[in-house]
Amino acid sequence: MTPTRVAIGFLVLIVLGLQTRLWVGEGSFAHVDGLQQQVERERTENAIKEQRNRVLRAEILELKNGLDAIEEKARSEFSLIKEGETFFLLVEDEPSPRS
Repeated sequence: MTPTRVAIGFLVLIVLGLQTRLWVGEGSFAHVDGLQQQVERERTENAIKEQRNRVLRAEILELKNGLDAIEEKARSEFSLIKEGETFFLLVEDEPSPRS
């Protein structure tokens, strides 16, 4: 075997090793693409949570600053009524089944 063939064989092995690293395993194109997709999902999730936090902060400020918000929350979530008020419950009739 000549030194030229050994050098060419060695270079081919190096190129194959680098190509394998480029296409398969950690740091490959597929791995980087998967990480970019994961980052995008996390950004979307963070944006949703930031919006929810803004709504909750506004609700907290409203609850701290006024009794109207507390009263509204008690009425809607716990069906509470004030003293002297009359409570009316409207029930829709269920449609009768046709024979």
